[in-house]
Amino acid sequence: MENSTQESHLRPDNSVTYDSPYSLYAMAFSSSTRTPHQRIALGSFIEEYNNRVDVVSLDEETLSIKANPSLSFEHPYPATKLMFHPNPAASHRKSSDLLASSGDYLRLWEVRDNSIEPLSVLNNSKTSEFCAPLTSFDWNEVDTRRIGTSSIDTTCTIWDIERGVVETQLIAHDKEVYDIAWGEAGIFASVSADGSVRIFDLRDKEHSTIIYESPQPDTPLLRLAWNKQDLRYMATILMDSNKIVILDIRSPTMPVAELERHRASVNAIAWAPQSPRHICSAGDDTQALIWDLPTVAASKSLRFPNDNMMRKLFNLLP
Repeated sequence: MENSTQESHLRPDNSVTYDSPYSLYAMAFSSSTRTPHQRIALGSFIEEYNNRVDVVSLDEETLSIKANPSLSFEHPYPATKLMFHPNPAASHRKSSDLLASSGDYLRLWEVRDNSIEPLSVLNNSKTSEFCAPLTSFDWNEVDTRRIGTSSIDTTCTIWDIERGVVETQLIAHDKEVYDIAWGEAGIFASVSADGSVRIFDLRDKEHSTIIYESPQPDTPLLRLAWNKQDLRYMATILMDSNKIVILDIRSPTMPVAELERHRASVNAIAWAPQSPRHICSAGDDTQALIWDLPTVAASKSLRFPNDNMMRKLFNLLP
């Protein structure tokens, strides 16, 4: 495995710095081409009820980030995740961006040129006006009316955001669910405090497939990233670990690779949107590392497991 950022650093004239007045926890890039500059949503981490989300603009020509006070709004509690509509061209809101956030509820916001308007507050509880805290969510890139949320109440909830209703809710794990990621239109995976990665098929809601379990009992898995360019691969991280675990869904339980260049705990991972073999990780050692994974591109000879649900998955793979 090669780590290009260990060998060569970005030159100062190729980097952009934005100083926020508060600690930041969540971030999302807009893929909309409606505005001349790319939008970035930044969520605060303030240890009180009132937090903020700022939508700033990145000017790639001048390599500068500009804030617009009218594109800043209060958010109840820190946003655990932010995400813009993954396919703005398919959205019926042609004149604005759609932004989602998770925290106390799943919330949708309309980002206009000089204002942000709340659209909906989605509560997955059937018995209470309050929602169990949401740890994360993922917006389905294939079927963009679907958003999946993960919660500390052990459930994953699939929302139809166009109708504002719960499509389905599953008890996904034995303990808190910390992250969720879509593979295809009806297939998602999740990770949990129970230390497992599980894949769910909405055509068979009663069953799931365990892809990986923490080698140390009761060690939570915190984050999950599914390689959208090659659905055979996903990545996860363990609590208080400097390791990124790369998985091949055709070979459950045995990682393809374990990446250990960080000097402290890893807390975020993301696959490159246009490359199947590059992944970025960020850790408590203040480093963001970009990894080149030639093994992922080369490993095509692993045997498929003899499992009915996995066969369904492979029927969807390119």
